[in-house]
Amino acid sequence: MSISWKTRVAAAADEQVLREITLEAFGRQYEVDYLDALRAEPAAWLPQLVCVATADERPIAYALLTLATVGSTPVLSLGPVAVRPAYQGQGVGDAVVRAVLKRAENRPEPAVVVLGHAEYYPRFGFRQATEFGIRHPRYDGPSLMALALGDHAVPGGALTYPVEG
Repeated sequence: MSISWKTRVAAAADEQVLREITLEAFGRQYEVDYLDALRAEPAAWLPQLVCVATADERPIAYALLTLATVGSTPVLSLGPVAVRPAYQGQGVGDAVVRAVLKRAENRPEPAVVVLGHAEYYPRFGFRQATEFGIRHPRYDGPSLMALALGDHAVPGGALTYPVEG
């Protein structure tokens, strides 16, 4: 039996709990600092594209999309995605990723990129970014993936983030 997780857009009041979830999930400060840097960058941060999953009304996981570019085309970037360790492996990560991708469906950006687990993200339709001609200045392995939104084509070119992680 699979659990149906409740998801919602994150509220401003969730900021500290998202930092806590990030530290618990990744076990180090680096990803918390990256989350803070994204939030502080107006060219990247999209508060309407931060989704949380809750248990007993408390956030236990989140996924977010921020702005990046491929060549000169604005795209969305997925990540961080974080789940409290006590809830990992129960589908809550899938729920928040699906929720945030659903919210992105009618946006003008043609695609989403992610640098993440090569075995995890294909379940959402992500494919290796090299198939689309996307290049990252420091990484070109199988964990860099892209997903077309709607009937758009995924653009090719150099991937640039407003905030480097």
